Amino acid sequence: MLLKRFSLYLLINLFILLVFFFAALSIGAVSISFSDLLQILTGTFPPGGIEYPVILDIRLPRILLAIAVGGGLSVAGAVFQAIVLNPLAEPYILGVSSGGTFGVVLAFWLGLAFPIPQIMSFAGASVVILLVLFLSSRFGEIDPNRLLLTGVMAGAFFAAAILLLMNLMNDSLRNILFWLTGSLSLADRDAVRYIFPLCIAVSVILSLFSYQFNILSLGDDQAKSLGLNPRKLKITAYLLSSFLVGILVSVSGIIGFVGLIIPHVCRMIYGYDNRLVIPFSFFAGAVFLIAADLISRTILAPAEIPVGAVTAVFGAPVFIYLLRKNFNWF
Repeated sequence: MLLKRFSLYLLINLFILLVFFFAALSIGAVSISFSDLLQILTGTFPPGGIEYPVILDIRLPRILLAIAVGGGLSVAGAVFQAIVLNPLAEPYILGVSSGGTFGVVLAFWLGLAFPIPQIMSFAGASVVILLVLFLSSRFGEIDPNRLLLTGVMAGAFFAAAILLLMNLMNDSLRNILFWLTGSLSLADRDAVRYIFPLCIAVSVILSLFSYQFNILSLGDDQAKSLGLNPRKLKITAYLLSSFLVGILVSVSGIIGFVGLIIPHVCRMIYGYDNRLVIPFSFFAGAVFLIAADLISRTILAPAEIPVGAVTAVFGAPVFIYLLRKNFNWF
């Protein structure tokens, strides 16, 4: 029965994702018809116009990055909420996004180019991971409350460090503030070439743990009686999710509300079974960020606004709605 539901939901989500994918490719400062778009993607469109670079060099990498970032942040948020059993858990709250972003800003301040900022982003996220895991351990077990509070503390510290670096930057580098708000404007083929497959791979691995997350929701003692090692599962899931967030923020900055809101919306649609919530959070997050990015680059075209501002505008009211409705989080 679950396999039939999963297959049906998968087809529906793939169809919705493809609709948004092609719509985002077609719409922009330069409008391109669907027939021309198909010719460009198949290589049969007449050469010489601006359509090829617009689609293949600008929009396609940006949309693929939106899929990776939106889907990856949503999966990470769903996993964080599953392991700490807290509806507020998400990459930014747990400090991982701030740590990764600090690494990128430090690389920019030092004048380092690709791929060093991405490596330093992962290093910054790794520092937060090790710090939070060390401080949240109690009697050899991971305490969910201590994990959340330690993550908030680490996030506040690195946010302050980012502001300090911003004050040390010269005027030519202050436009990084736009990126810090959350932006996909740095998307290029090199970034997509490694970000997209890594995001898909880690998201699939985390989805394979979804049944164990269901057992974990029964409590550590019950999980142990069923043969599960809660500590090992929490550490593994936390490390994988943090690694995923680290590589994503290196190219997108801090995009809020995606990892927080999307998993809850999926629970409203699919119920509380993590075998459905976690994998389909990827599709919902991808569609949400594609739509948000489309709005960010068209509403004031040819100028654009940070996509993080768009996700906040739509995400905050949704979260308030869930709070007002006393939604049963878990």
